[in-house]
Amino acid sequence: MGAGNARNRVEDIMRRMETALLDGTWPVGTRLPAERVLAEQFGVARNTIREAIQRLAARNLLQSRRGAGVYVTDQLRTGIASPWGQLVADHPALRDDILEFRRVLEGATAYFAALRADAADLKRIRALLKELERSRMTDDKRAEADADAKLHDAIAQASHNTMFLHLHTSVIGMLREHITINGTGLREADDESSDLLLRQHRTLCEAILARRPEEARTAMQTHIDFVRSKVD
Repeated sequence: MGAGNARNRVEDIMRRMETALLDGTWPVGTRLPAERVLAEQFGVARNTIREAIQRLAARNLLQSRRGAGVYVTDQLRTGIASPWGQLVADHPALRDDILEFRRVLEGATAYFAALRADAADLKRIRALLKELERSRMTDDKRAEADADAKLHDAIAQASHNTMFLHLHTSVIGMLREHITINGTGLREADDESSDLLLRQHRTLCEAILARRPEEARTAMQTHIDFVRSKVD
């Protein structure tokens, strides 16, 4: 009976840790809190935490680094899309398919972000919009592209839908280099494009912050349509 209860406790903690991996609480590269802290947080013994971590590490979802702690791997991100980075590099014709997919996926994440974003999500979105505006004012195109990518990630996380977040981090994450090149290319093309991109992001963020889901989806799709029109 005791062994069965211990096994059930480990299973329960594994499920709760998996949820933290799925919902973005523990993003890729995150160092997990110490065993003692996790044991207190989950209300179980440290050996239960240790066994749950070992099982997740055996599935390559976590990685133990000697003397450095336990880290979240990119296994969930690369599970679907690992070959895509090279395919996109070799087949530029895939670009329109990718942007069409982004239009649908990110339109949905914006819609649900406007419905479900919590206070921490809204704070993160406001901060990234400010960073986007600051880097535009200083004409720092690299910082601008970086803030752009992080803003899209924050909106996906604010959707509070684990499947949208997974697709965003696996597919969009794998294509980040490709997308950033597009964004940077657009910004380098002319100042008018840079100003339009900033206005689009501002409209998008304002709709999410005001909790207007239909407007948020339309703003996101307008933004993706603009990118598509420029890279065709």
